Amino acid sequence: MDFLRRYRDPFIVVVLLAVPFFFLRANIRKPQELNAFDSAIIRISTPFQYAASLLARGISSLVSDYVYLVDVKRDNRQLAYDNAVLHERVRHLEQAEAENVRLKKLLGLRESLPVDVVSAHVVSKDTTEFFRVARVTLDRSARNIRPNMPVLSVDGVVGTVHRVAGETVDVQLTVDSGSGIDVVVERTGARGFVRGTGDRNHYSCRVEYVQRTDEVDEGDLLITSGVGKRFPKGIPVARVTKVVRKEFGIYQSVEATPVVDMSRLDNVLIVTSMGPDDSEGTGTEPKPAAPSGP
Repeated sequence: MDFLRRYRDPFIVVVLLAVPFFFLRANIRKPQELNAFDSAIIRISTPFQYAASLLARGISSLVSDYVYLVDVKRDNRQLAYDNAVLHERVRHLEQAEAENVRLKKLLGLRESLPVDVVSAHVVSKDTTEFFRVARVTLDRSARNIRPNMPVLSVDGVVGTVHRVAGETVDVQLTVDSGSGIDVVVERTGARGFVRGTGDRNHYSCRVEYVQRTDEVDEGDLLITSGVGKRFPKGIPVARVTKVVRKEFGIYQSVEATPVVDMSRLDNVLIVTSMGPDDSEGTGTEPKPAAPSGP
């Protein structure tokens, strides 16, 4: 027993060194050079080699999958960031494109009008109990802007200049109760006078002095008549939304909605001159006409 205890450790070391040596020697030999001892070692080692190979492949696959998932997660984060950047860039480009379209339309309107105009940018809108006003800043310095000058947009009439302070101009909107524009029905030529209702909750107008015998229907477009040289002729003002034909009296009751969306005003044109025959041109309301029918 003492002998075994004394040589146990060296024996174990020798076995641990010898076993790999014999396994390696048997596996690197050519088949025709194998002896019985080598063949026995190969038969014994084959299950262990197969198990070790499976374990190695499993560990390798696990590590590869983990590294792959880490890379995929990192790539997904980068792709999500790039996608957000691209979406933001597309949004800015769409806004720029929409702005370009609006400015091109405004430029086209500016070139088509036979009048002198100054462009301005809307900075705020104020709706109080008494006034419906939009505040604009001029795109370039202009000293000849004065009250009552027409203000237009690409869609139609916005209103008139109310007050001027340097390069800031307050515009009285067509929906203000103090605003009034002489108009004609585009379809029939019937005369009327568009006046704002002053409603704080809705942008609306009423059309006054429309004779009971005149043909006016819902959906008709009302355009500037050019009377008084206050507004250029033929500019859209409002669209008829309601017509009440009275059995008695001189005039019909007509309601309309401005063609310009006052809640989305952006760029406008201020008409500074109507031409050589332009007077102060404040525009007057049409005088009530005598009834032409029963």
